[in-house]
Amino acid sequence: MGYKILSKKEICPNQYEITIDAPYVVRNAKAGQFIIFRAGDDDERVPLTIADVNKETGALTLVFMAVGYSTKKLASLEVGDEISDIVGPLGQPTHIKNYGTVVCLAGGYGAAPCYLIAKAFKEAGNKVYMIMGARNKDLIFWADKMKTACTELFITTDDGTMGEKGFVTQVLERLMGQEKIDYAIAVGPMPMMRAVANMTRDKGIYTEASMNPIMVDGTGMCGACRLTVGGEVKFACVDGPDFDAHKIDFDEVINRTKIYKDQERKRSEDCNLLKMAVK
Repeated sequence: MGYKILSKKEICPNQYEITIDAPYVVRNAKAGQFIIFRAGDDDERVPLTIADVNKETGALTLVFMAVGYSTKKLASLEVGDEISDIVGPLGQPTHIKNYGTVVCLAGGYGAAPCYLIAKAFKEAGNKVYMIMGARNKDLIFWADKMKTACTELFITTDDGTMGEKGFVTQVLERLMGQEKIDYAIAVGPMPMMRAVANMTRDKGIYTEASMNPIMVDGTGMCGACRLTVGGEVKFACVDGPDFDAHKIDFDEVINRTKIYKDQERKRSEDCNLLKMAVK
C-alpha cells in the first residue's frame, strides 16, 4: 500500500509543494526532522525535510525541487497517485526551547523546513525573526505563511526584485547591532550557513546549521552524510541534521559535495556521449 497524494502545486519555477496522506509519519514528526521516500518500488531513496504537518488529518507536506530522476518523477505524479514508500520521521528534532530572541535564516528552498522551526520557537515563547533569501522574487515562496510563524519577517533577493536587495547575512548583521540575539539557526546552501556561523561566532550567539550533505540510507550505516563537528565524526542523518555551526568543518563538507557533483557531471557527460555514439 502506497501513500496517496492529496494535493500538489508548483510554487516556484521547478519547485513543488506536495501533500501526502501519511498519518503514521505525521503522528511523531517534529520541527527539523526529515523523511526518505521512494517514488516507485525500484526507485532510489531520496531524503526531504518535513515542511509542514497536520496532526489532525495526518497530512504531510513536502517542498522539493525537481532536479534529478526521483524528484522529477515525484513532480510528474498527480493528486490521487501513490508514492511507494516513506520512512520517517528521521533525524533529531531542532533543539526547541525558550532562548529569548531567535533568528531563523532560510536560503533558497531552505525556507520550507524553517516554517515549522520558526513556528515551534514562537510557540515556546521566543521572539522570532525570520530572514528569507533567494536570487529573485520568483524563488520566494510561503511568504504569507511565514509571517504567521514568526514575530517579524524579512525578505532579501540578490537582484532586489523583492524585499531588500542583498543577502540574509546583511539583515542578520543589522539585527545583531540593534538588539541582543540569543540563538540563530541557518538552513540553506553551505556557503550561506558558513557565513552566518562566521558572523555570530565572535558575538557569542549560539548558532546551529541544518546540514544537508549527501545521504543514502538515513540510518547512519552508509556513512555518506558524515561530517566533522568539533573534531569528531558525526552523521547528519542520525546525529543531526542540526549541529553547532561554530564547530562544523564547512570546508570539508563543501569539498566532499563538490567531488560528488563533479562525478555526477562526468557521468552525465559520458551518458550523453554514449547516446550520441549509439545514434
